[in-house]
Amino acid sequence: MIEAPSVSYAGLSPVLLVLGAALVGVLVEAFVPRAYRWGTQLAVALGGTLGALVAVALVAGKQELTLARAVAIDGPALFLEGTLALLGVLAILLLAERSPDMGGSAFVAQAAVPVGTALDRQLSTQTRSQTEVFPLATFALGGMMLFAASNNLLVMFVALEVLSLPLYLLAGLSRRRRLLSQEAALKYFLLGAFTSAFFLYGLALIYGFAGTVDLRGIFDQAAGTDKSDALFVIGLAMLIVGLLFKAGVAPFHTWTPDVYQGAPTSVTAFMAACTKVAAFGAILRVLYVGFGNSDWTWRPVLYGVAIVTLIVGSVLALTQTDVKRMLAYSSIAHAGFILTGTIANSAAGLSSTMFYLLTYGLTTIGSFAVVMLVRDAEGEAGHLSQWAGLAKRSPLVAGVFSLFLLALAGIPLTSGFTGKFVVFRAALDAGAGPLVVIALLASAVAAFFYIRVIVLMYFSEPAADGPTVAVPGMLTTVSLAIAAAATVLLGVAPGAVLDLANQAAQFVG
Repeated sequence: MIEAPSVSYAGLSPVLLVLGAALVGVLVEAFVPRAYRWGTQLAVALGGTLGALVAVALVAGKQELTLARAVAIDGPALFLEGTLALLGVLAILLLAERSPDMGGSAFVAQAAVPVGTALDRQLSTQTRSQTEVFPLATFALGGMMLFAASNNLLVMFVALEVLSLPLYLLAGLSRRRRLLSQEAALKYFLLGAFTSAFFLYGLALIYGFAGTVDLRGIFDQAAGTDKSDALFVIGLAMLIVGLLFKAGVAPFHTWTPDVYQGAPTSVTAFMAACTKVAAFGAILRVLYVGFGNSDWTWRPVLYGVAIVTLIVGSVLALTQTDVKRMLAYSSIAHAGFILTGTIANSAAGLSSTMFYLLTYGLTTIGSFAVVMLVRDAEGEAGHLSQWAGLAKRSPLVAGVFSLFLLALAGIPLTSGFTGKFVVFRAALDAGAGPLVVIALLASAVAAFFYIRVIVLMYFSEPAADGPTVAVPGMLTTVSLAIAAAATVLLGVAPGAVLDLANQAAQFVG
């Protein structure tokens, strides 16, 4: 008789709550009348993500493997699940109060329509008609949580598909720029399917080598393996390709600018912040737990990939004239910084990378939330020239955006500086000094295109027919306030969160 695997429902509760909210959201779409659907979906999605955040706090400190060792409940899994739940809450607030790109507007341009008019109420009603974004986002978020906690390559592949398929759909939901959005979704789907095949084939080769898809079993089997074992080396290479694609790492980055630009901006915020956290969570678990004793295979490769990623992201961002594409190449550069910490293959590398993912996610959510507010007659004002003199039109919005840009640049007293400092220190301790030097040079280059936008906003005259700055609704205001406060707090007083990351930097056996 086959014994049923034990299940730790308490340890799995963060993932179960989010996926449960997604399933309830599907039922809401089917049975709740349209007039009540928006509020119900928002309550269900926020309830699931906030519940997951509370559940992470309640089960903190657990160290166990459940579901026949397929899912890990340990410090890194819970830290990243908490990060994803927090970012998910902020992203859902933006999705609930989204721009006209998704079929309506809960925002009102300062110079166009007074708040509270009949037109404002009509637009707010229109924006609430596209309620399927809530279950799609929560399904993707649940898949991301499972992706970062998977201790089994087969379960990791299932989680990869659960997080990817809703994102393909969300990327194509823009109504104002329908063709651009659908093109972005198609590119994302085709390249995503291609790299999923890489991951699955690599999984098959690793199974042929080790006879198991359990990460600890692979670790034990890999002990003493040399460079002549083709199954092992090629299988690991294919696994890494599949994972690096999801992380938006060069040279597997080509989908990133097009998808970020074409998707609705609220979806881009969700995708840019949360997918990066989930992808690097899976990379850390696969490399540290499954292949930590054979880092001679992957450290040189990631060393080179990190250099290419830093150069591609920083240099190509200089040439961009669209704000969303600039932030897309910025995300590629940040993937290089995150790889700098990952290469350390140590507890310091693990904790610093997790902290960086938290700071990057909060700053990215805030940056794209600001982009949603700057609008012209055709929708969002994407071209950089349209941001000229923005500080004279809306000093508060320009100030908040400047804070996020300075954090992305790594300026002291922001969360970005603390994040870069800890990953660089971990890399130096691991003997990756030359990589840190290249990362510092890339930071200097990146600072130029961030500060260029700040100079444009503060030291240029606004055009007479320039864009207006929309008045954010309550949900967007809450999301922006949390992101801005965290960006400052994690730069000025990061000690508590750094200690938490250090305590969490231990994978279960």
